[in-house]
Parts: sequence; C-alpha cells; structure tokens
Amino acid sequence: MPAISPVLADRAALSGPVSGATFLAALAGALSSADVPYPRPGSDVATIRRFFRGNRGSARVSAAGQLVSAAALGRFAVSVVRLAGAAGPGSRGLRTAAAAGGATAVASLAASGLCTAALTTDRAESDERAVALHRRAFLAGGVVHGAGFGLLVGALGVAGGRTGVLPRGVARAAVGSAAAGLLAPLYLVAESAAWFIPAGRFSGLLVTGFAGVRLARGVRGPAR
Repeated sequence: MPAISPVLADRAALSGPVSGATFLAALAGALSSADVPYPRPGSDVATIRRFFRGNRGSARVSAAGQLVSAAALGRFAVSVVRLAGAAGPGSRGLRTAAAAGGATAVASLAASGLCTAALTTDRAESDERAVALHRRAFLAGGVVHGAGFGLLVGALGVAGGRTGVLPRGVARAAVGSAAAGLLAPLYLVAESAAWFIPAGRFSGLLVTGFAGVRLARGVRGPAR
C-alpha cells in the first residue's frame, strides 16, 4: 500500500463550511421572515407574486445568501481540486471532475440568486416573465446545482478517502451524497424524483463542512 503524504493545512478550505452556513442562514432567515411559504416549483403567478412582491426583503435575503454562498463555494472548489491532485493514481480525472463540478455548482447557484433577485424587481412585471424567472431559479439552483455540487462532493469523497482527509465512513457518505445530487436531473423526467435535490444538497453541505475543517487543520496520515 503506497504511503500517504501529509496534507498541508489549507485555511482557505474553511470557505466550505462558510458556504454551507451562509446558504442555510439565508434560507432560514428568508423563510422565517416571510408571511407566506416559498413558492413550490410549478406554482401559479399569483402564488409567486405573493412571495416575491409581498416579501421583497425576505426574497432578497435568499438571493444575497445564494450569491455569497456561491462565492465561498468557488474558493472551496479550489481546495478540492488541490486535494484531488494529491490523491495518487487517477488524480488527473479527479481534478477534472472537481473543477467541472465546482464551476457548474458555483455558476448555477449564482444564476439562481440573480433570478431570485430579479423576481423582486420590475423585471418580473409580466406574468410570463415572473413564471419563467421562478422556473429558471429552481432549475439553476436545484437541478443544475444539484448535479454540479454532487460531482464536486463525489470528487471530494474519493480524494478525501485516498489522502486520509476524510474518515472512511464520511468518504462513503460523500459518495452517497454525490449519487443523490447527480440524480437530481431526473426531476425533469419525473417530478417524484425531486427528493434527490434536497437529499444531495443537505448531505453534501455536511460533508463539505466537515472536510473544510479537516483541510484547514491539515492531515498527517490516513483517517480511520
């Protein structure tokens, strides 16, 4: 079995838990301050307007949280790509997967945040535009982000397991989370598959939070 090189401390990897905490805080703040539930995918225009026009502040908190979370996630993806490069055989493929997944996850989450913000402005004046922006926000922040984030978390799980950054159980959990995220696009075929989106998102946030702390500390040898 080849020796595992120490993983040097990467303080910037704390951007992983920061990204997750920002997203969750903004989500909780937006939902708790609004006087109506967040519109579900496929909601009619009246339901969409009640939230985004009647609760502009709450919607903008959600949009800002997504944008800040996307920025932090982008920095964390750099740490994952770096970790993947130390994963031994197959590291080139892992680096590519981490980079592609990270770029997709960041771009889609930012796009969702921008669409969410636009729904609170005159850009959503027409009924057709309001419905289209709401659907784009969901597809970008749910379906596309789920797949990109899943690919990033999967690369993190494999690289983290090989380098010892993640204990075996956490590495396996990362792969399971990645599978759920990568299956998020099945929603486009069957709406019953929508549960893959939160399953991949929230389990992935736990993994990236844990991994970010481990990477920030550095690892001297294989995790058990």
